[in-house]
Parts: sequence; structure tokens; C-alpha cells
Amino acid sequence: MRHCGLCPAKGRAAGWAIDRTCVSCPSDSEGERRWNGMLSLAGKRSARCMVLIVAVMLMSVAAGCASEQNQAGSRIKVMPAKVVKGIDGDTVKAEVNGKTESVRLIGVNTPELAHPDLHIKEQPYGREAEAYTTKALLGHTVYLELDAAERDKYGRLLAYIWLARPRDGSETEVREKMFNARLLLNGYAQVMTVPPNVKYQDLFVRFEREARDNKAGLWGT
Repeated sequence: MRHCGLCPAKGRAAGWAIDRTCVSCPSDSEGERRWNGMLSLAGKRSARCMVLIVAVMLMSVAAGCASEQNQAGSRIKVMPAKVVKGIDGDTVKAEVNGKTESVRLIGVNTPELAHPDLHIKEQPYGREAEAYTTKALLGHTVYLELDAAERDKYGRLLAYIWLARPRDGSETEVREKMFNARLLLNGYAQVMTVPPNVKYQDLFVRFEREARDNKAGLWGT
């Protein structure tokens, strides 16, 4: 009795090779059917694998696109401006889109300078605040971020002034790059919230409290 070495008698799947002299090998027609069936099954499995691979690749691409869109959506919209004059601690004049604008910083209020025509007397630390703002901003290009209301009743542009272009507006970035925040942290201003411009209100309240605790600036006088 002869076995070919590829049939079930040797523990391998019959149909891979057909030996007519092997007593265990199937007939030609039966072997061909098994062979074709195995090829068909392998092809179906391969096709399914390809479909799964393509689906995973498409999902990865879609996730990447969504991530980029989210990052783009989280970017802060700003417009560049060049500060040309300091008015007081919380107001400057700047060139914005080819026009000179009075820019009032949102969310902060520095002590007043004397304005005799408005019957306003100079307040303690007003000069220091004005000098600090002028020294930090005059002649520099800054980035203005607007909030819900773009102007006040006097026609001044209301803005958060960034010293460098912001990325995400995180607390760390606000501390490091936003001049409104620096006024509070260094004790040159108090929080002044005027709705609807309240985007950074919670951070500003925290910064003022921090300055008070540290007796910074006007809080140490």
C-alpha cells in the first residue's frame, strides 16, 4: 500500500497533490473540487482582510483630519497692531489695519491719571501703571483678541493684548503672553468685568487674588 506523503494518511490535508498510485489520495475530480474550494476560501479571507485594512486606514485618515480641524478651530483669532502711544495704564493708541485706534484693555482697570477737563483726579499708582504699560508696549507689534462686544460707548476698540501670537489660550499662555494678565499679576490693575466680554474673567479674578496675596504693586502700598 503506497502513500504519497501529502494525503491524510500522513497527517496532511489531501488535495494539495494527487497521486493516482496512492491509495489515500482522492480522485482527480474530487481533488480538484477540494483544491478550488480551498482557493476560494483563501480568496474570501484575503478579501475580508483587505477590506478591514482599508477600513482601518480610512478611519485613521478621518481621525487625523478631525484632529487638525479641532486644532484649527481652537486657535485664537487675533489681528496684529503696532502700539504708537500710551494713554494710561489700560488704554493705548495703536495702528490697526492702517487706522489709528484707541484700544481699551478688556477686563482690567488701572488707577486713573488726572483729567481736569473730566474732573478726574489722579489716583495712587496711576503714574506707575501708565509708565509700565508705555514701556512694555510702545513701538511694539502686538496681537489684539476681541470678545463679544468690539467697542465701548466711547468708540474705543476693546481687546485682550497679546505680546506674542497665542496658540490655545491656556492659563500658562495667558500668564506668559497676555498683557492684560500681566497688569493684574504685577499689581498695576484690578479686575473690571463688563459683560458680555467675559472670556477670561475667571482667570483674571484668580490673578488679582494672587497679586493681593503677594502684595504686588498697588496692593503693597
